[in-house]
Amino acid sequence: MWLTPNHWGNYGRLIFDAARYSFISYKNILEMKKTTFLLVAIFCSTLAFGQHLGVKGGLNISNLSISDGDVDNRFAYHFGGYFNLPVGELLSIQPELLFSARGASSTYDADVLGFDIEGESTFKLNYIDVPVLAVIHLGDALQIEAGPYVGFLANSSFESDGDLGEINEDIDNDSFKSLDYGLTGGLAVNLGALQVGARYMHGLQEIQDSDGAELFLGDAKNRVIQAFVALRIGDYD
Repeated sequence: MWLTPNHWGNYGRLIFDAARYSFISYKNILEMKKTTFLLVAIFCSTLAFGQHLGVKGGLNISNLSISDGDVDNRFAYHFGGYFNLPVGELLSIQPELLFSARGASSTYDADVLGFDIEGESTFKLNYIDVPVLAVIHLGDALQIEAGPYVGFLANSSFESDGDLGEINEDIDNDSFKSLDYGLTGGLAVNLGALQVGARYMHGLQEIQDSDGAELFLGDAKNRVIQAFVALRIGDYD
């Protein structure tokens, strides 16, 4: 079969389209390689800055801010881990994942029909906290930490021990908001692989989410002072 000029034109367009497609594909491959190289370079430069993981834990001194009342501190604990990502020589970002036991306590001492009734009650709210901190490094030894946090309610309970007997009851989580949030900040001292520090958490969310909880707690918000020890895993020169 003889090829007419029309056939040559058709074949020419096919060859041109195939060549153009090959060029575009090759160009896309080059762009993908450049992007991959850039991501690897960023990752390697991050490693060079000394990103690291860590585990931490310590003391919680928690309370509730109530406008129409006053309660005592609950002494409890927190523990978890963190990831420190430097973004410069003096600044890093540090997200954390912590189990944090919070709440408050109170004592009662009353005269009921001539009998002196005494005891202590503890209101427990336990959260999974996720702070995201900006860390300013003041040399190798000292750092300032500040940022927002969110807390997810894990469980709640009420304990009482005194002349009225012992009570230990779980409370329905639906009585409280499942999400807490606020601001946190503090100081830490680096001692090689170890770190010691203290932090304050200021809750901005009213915790009650039912009529009964509002009657009991009013407009309560979380307040926590933390003292902690952390162990860095990774570069700590």
